[in-house]
Amino acid sequence: MSSRDTNTFSTKEIKRQEAIYELYRGEQDLIEDLQLARKAYHDPMLKLSIMTEEELAHIFGDLDAYIPLHEELLIKLTEGTGPDGTVAQIGQIVIDWLPGLNAYKNYCSNQLAAKALLDQKKQDRRVQDFLQRCLESPFSRKLDLWSFLDIPRSRLVKYPLLLREILRHTPPDHPDVTSLETAITIIQEILSDINVRKGESECQYYIDKLEFLDDKQRDPLIDNCKTLLCHGELRNKSGSRLHVFLFSELLVLTRPVTRNERSCFQVYRQPIPVRDLTLEDLQDGEIRMGGSFRGAFTNGEKAKNVFRVSSLDPSHGQSHTLHVSDVYHKQQWLNCLRTAMSQQQGAPARVQRGQNIPAKSHSSVSSATVCEEEENENCPPVSGPKLRPQTLSKTRLDQKLQGSVKRKETGV
Repeated sequence: MSSRDTNTFSTKEIKRQEAIYELYRGEQDLIEDLQLARKAYHDPMLKLSIMTEEELAHIFGDLDAYIPLHEELLIKLTEGTGPDGTVAQIGQIVIDWLPGLNAYKNYCSNQLAAKALLDQKKQDRRVQDFLQRCLESPFSRKLDLWSFLDIPRSRLVKYPLLLREILRHTPPDHPDVTSLETAITIIQEILSDINVRKGESECQYYIDKLEFLDDKQRDPLIDNCKTLLCHGELRNKSGSRLHVFLFSELLVLTRPVTRNERSCFQVYRQPIPVRDLTLEDLQDGEIRMGGSFRGAFTNGEKAKNVFRVSSLDPSHGQSHTLHVSDVYHKQQWLNCLRTAMSQQQGAPARVQRGQNIPAKSHSSVSSATVCEEEENENCPPVSGPKLRPQTLSKTRLDQKLQGSVKRKETGV
């Protein structure tokens, strides 16, 4: 709108048109970044044989296929723009366009495996040098390759906020109100479906990386697990590093190992069904950590941030005292364990300090903070658990994206 035109519109209408333009401009930025990922990264690496076509397809997915999808929205918005430069009604345009975003289900589901392969390929000097040169080039805006590959996901979670912002500046009697409310419901359902698929894919990814010592160790319940509630590095009483996975049905303790340059997790002891779990919240200094592991603990050191998991099944005869890096991450683990046990063991009950009883919670979802950033899965952090990503949830969306949406937010 020109300055002369703005004089004929109310402040609310100007804000509404600015919000609509924010959506439009974001689509332009996304298309440019998708094209850049292809031209500056994918094509040169293929041409120079830095990676194979199969590897690049696994990492980049179908990014090219999404460009026409976003171009379609730009075309529709342009067609809906009047001579004065304003969009009178946007709700129905968005409603008709949103179902196309279901195409992102496979892309988002593959992100964990794609990043793992990219991290593995970064060990190759040629890949490392190429990506470093790109990072130092102006076109990258100091964003690494993964930031570009993650842009579609970060864009997806912005749509509800963008639509709510338009709705906020839409008069109550405007015909767009009902259609915008419908559009917000549609995008939330799409994001929920993508989130479920992404969670199931992550769960299966780690199940496939489990290495069982024998068939008896492979609990049949592993095949029923569709959700990975959290996972991360902990230390046992002797100070040894364990990578612990809390699936919806099983608690699995493992040791990270490498087989033929492929990282995997060797299952340590028998997995414990969540329905048989007991949880004991140990007070700081209540026990001493015996032994040492690369200086992790000195002999007889009083431990902080410790809890104990055991099996009610006498045939298992298992009890594991686990050490967490800090009180915050200890609480995350306790929350996740209580949630899983509440779902599997029935009626809620409280965990009491020093009492070895089944720990249950009235909450149906983990109240622990969700970690958005993906780490190198070949080198998992000791700092605490990785919780199942919920980056597409409405609550996280509102917390993370409150305020204005800017160009730099399309990158990580």
